[in-house]
Amino acid sequence: MSTMGDGTRAVRAGLPVPEQFEPPLPGPVFAAHFHLSGDPTGPYTYGRDTNPTWTHLERAIGELEAPGEEVETTVFASGMAAITSVLLSQVRSGDAVVLPDDGYQALPLVREQLEAYGVEVRTAPTGGDAQLALLEGAKVLWIESPSNPGLDVCDIRRLVEAAHAAGVLVAVDNTLATPIGQRPLELGADFSVASDTKGMTGHGDILFGHVTCRDPRLTADVRRWRKIAGAIPGPMEAWLAHRSLATLHLRIDRQCTTALALAEVLAKRAEVTGLRYPGLPGDPSHPVAARQMRRFGSVVSFELADREAAERFLSALRLVDDATSFGGVRSTAERRGRWGGDAVAEGFIRFSVGVEDPEDLLADVEQALSAAAR
Repeated sequence: MSTMGDGTRAVRAGLPVPEQFEPPLPGPVFAAHFHLSGDPTGPYTYGRDTNPTWTHLERAIGELEAPGEEVETTVFASGMAAITSVLLSQVRSGDAVVLPDDGYQALPLVREQLEAYGVEVRTAPTGGDAQLALLEGAKVLWIESPSNPGLDVCDIRRLVEAAHAAGVLVAVDNTLATPIGQRPLELGADFSVASDTKGMTGHGDILFGHVTCRDPRLTADVRRWRKIAGAIPGPMEAWLAHRSLATLHLRIDRQCTTALALAEVLAKRAEVTGLRYPGLPGDPSHPVAARQMRRFGSVVSFELADREAAERFLSALRLVDDATSFGGVRSTAERRGRWGGDAVAEGFIRFSVGVEDPEDLLADVEQALSAAAR
């Protein structure tokens, strides 16, 4: 499948060999245990270890992460389960890890837990490849590019080369881009990690995550951690996630096109400051993003004057839900500062573009901005 287009690959990914009178995508397998006599050497023995529904989905995600290559994917019950599986399976007391200080809101909680286990945690911003200065003696470098919610971008290839030269493993949180927007393994990373709650499944109704690796030893570490922690997805969620992949390219293409159009509209509004979108030619991250990203994502961030202006804007929107998360088919936006975990201004808005007709969505945003200014 390495020569196929993204759409063809997404539609066909992970499907079993066709069998007469069988569905193209088998239904979810609900089983805590399987028939098992003698030595437990088969593929399916116990529901916390393996499940046929996971197998189809893991193959599908692997085909999207690294077309035509031998990789292994491990699926999880949430993005945070995937993130912690990488870090906690690789580091021990006395090790050091490098995290972004502008990444996902729950990373500070991960930092606290790592430090409680005796792990040294170093942090630097995503922009400017600032994490390069902290690599010496580290065990794992954690990259989030584009970062959430600030949408900074780092040069993944450059960071990977420096990290590997120093003997450091590299994990990339690819949640915002998805595998059809950016392929971390092709950029040299050891782990490609994502919260599939967001763009990968795209409907706002599943909590899910995954980790993909080339090195079977790293996969074994991650799967061992999943088995120990029990952070496994339900078969129905796994089946729904697989079903959702078939429209991934359609959703992402529409979202990215509209996100760029939204950024262009916002750039013309005097009340909007701090506008960020990696696909916007004038964005500080655009030159690096254009070298390593294939699509620029569905999220646009910007600032309004203050908390009150932001809340007036959100209240005036008619086609956009005031909700957290991103990457869904329905546009969402929120004043990110309400959570208290991000270093953002009170009027900072994270806007996730859905698949509505662009003309309708842009008109809604413009009327809401005008309403908020009154």
